[in-house]
Amino acid sequence: MTTTPNTSTESAPASPGRPLPARPMLIAGGAGHTGSRVAARLIAAGQPVRIASRSTTERLDWTDPSTWPAALDGTSAAFIAYSPDLAFPGVPEILFGFAERARQAGLRQLVLLSGRGEPGARDSVEAVRAAGVPTTALYSAWFAQNLSESFLVEQVLAGEIALPAPDVAEPFVDLDDLAEVAALSLTSDGHADRDYQLTGPAALTFAEAGRMIGDAIGSRIRYRPVSRAQFAAAGTAAGLPAADANGLAELFAAVLDGRNSLPSTDLEQLLGRPATAFGVFVERAAAGGAWTVGSGADA
Repeated sequence: MTTTPNTSTESAPASPGRPLPARPMLIAGGAGHTGSRVAARLIAAGQPVRIASRSTTERLDWTDPSTWPAALDGTSAAFIAYSPDLAFPGVPEILFGFAERARQAGLRQLVLLSGRGEPGARDSVEAVRAAGVPTTALYSAWFAQNLSESFLVEQVLAGEIALPAPDVAEPFVDLDDLAEVAALSLTSDGHADRDYQLTGPAALTFAEAGRMIGDAIGSRIRYRPVSRAQFAAAGTAAGLPAADANGLAELFAAVLDGRNSLPSTDLEQLLGRPATAFGVFVERAAAGGAWTVGSGADA
């Protein structure tokens, strides 16, 4: 996984007679899997960034509006990765308040990460847009890296993927592709108030995904549908707050019904190349030791 320091990266003051430095872009949720990748791409392109989350030096807590002004002030645009999910109750109100503060701070654009096919997430997107800052919405399929870096990695290591849904097909998207689209949306024209459906090039079931990973690492990984209550109980046992575990169980049961199985070509059209195939992701993750015993999941 590409990572970046959990600190702000801003240009030094300009000397007399030299152009003023570019205002940094805020990566809200920049310590996570997605935000860190977006930040890395912006930094590589010479764009100053400010990384803010609950765990970084520049603190940003969605439940504490007093942390928002310091994170936003002096920035030019922002990538927003809200956790745990945009579809949860009360999130549209939180994000409207944050976007309103962004408007007051003079931000020119917001890029908001959203789940694909979630009605509640669309409510959050519309709430952000209601504040008046041009907003690009990235409606993402399931991250392939959920299986290698996040909450499903322990299940893969245990040989069984268990979700509160039948074995439906999902066009898993590679987070490196998504981060490239996010960086492009922040640094080039023509993306204001656009909606992009970001998926991989083909859909496969979780059982098929498990078999592909198993073939790569010499293990047997099966898929097992479980009830919402079973999934939530496993989440709380792993340390999730009960409200988050129950919310995710309800959300996954709702969206894993086949509504998102059809791949989109938006990513290919934006980047001018095919989206990363799941098999390529598996090869890279396996080569990087993602599924070695004791690898676990990042925070």
